[in-house]
Amino acid sequence: MTTTGTTLVIGATGTTGSRTAARLTAAGHRVRAASRRATPVPGAEPVPFDWYDQATHAAALDGADRVYLIPPVGEFDPAATMLPFLRRARTAGVHRAVLLSSSAVPAGGPAVGAVHQALPGLFEEWAVLRPSWFMQNFTGTHAHAHSIRDEGVIRTATGNGRVGFVDTEDIAAVAVRALTDAQAPNTDLLLTGPEALSHDDIASVLTEVTGRPVVHRRLTYEQMRDRLATQVPQEFAAMLAGMDRAIAEGAEDRVTDTVQRLTRRPPRAFRTLVESMRGPATA
Repeated sequence: MTTTGTTLVIGATGTTGSRTAARLTAAGHRVRAASRRATPVPGAEPVPFDWYDQATHAAALDGADRVYLIPPVGEFDPAATMLPFLRRARTAGVHRAVLLSSSAVPAGGPAVGAVHQALPGLFEEWAVLRPSWFMQNFTGTHAHAHSIRDEGVIRTATGNGRVGFVDTEDIAAVAVRALTDAQAPNTDLLLTGPEALSHDDIASVLTEVTGRPVVHRRLTYEQMRDRLATQVPQEFAAMLAGMDRAIAEGAEDRVTDTVQRLTRRPPRAFRTLVESMRGPATA
């Protein structure tokens, strides 16, 4: 790796942002940790940032030469908010941008896919991380984790479809390489764990390791959409349910060597993650 100036980490208290900020500071890089409340992050400079409040943007960008981008949560059209900020970032001196997207969203696709498509035209140095679904969805604060803890149930419309679930620590490790290596990736990076698992498989691993019964309850697309619509806007709920349907059709049944290739170590398996935690479904 090479020494960098200052990296602005947007969403520095979130799932991948917090891990990326921690890894950057541990390696001696200067980090500006951006969050709505400027929450303190060890080893970093906290700064208030709100995608929808342009008054917070200038101070966040001041002196930054690299940026890790977490799109605004739950936004169906993030490009409308993100692209003006990215143009401002380029003018302010940012020369490398690393965007968190999704394995389910290609360049030019829905939601953040439009930002992905625009990124190479805005920055000479860039990368788009396209991780598969997070393993931590089953152990953290995601709706799946809550339903596992409260009911011993995972609800999806994925059927028998398999997913190359990825550890968020592996995502952060790749993000740090993309932000700090002398040569930027200048491509999109599809990130998965070492194996593709169905939600039935996930439930079985949780049951075996934790000793608490967990089952996968299969919903139709319509049932999943309507359930999600009680938590997020209807249009976004339909998109999320559509991703489940795509999984059922095999869209995420794949594994890649990207984590191994960039970090020079194998990605962590789901069972290993669960075994490393004391009762993740009850913690």
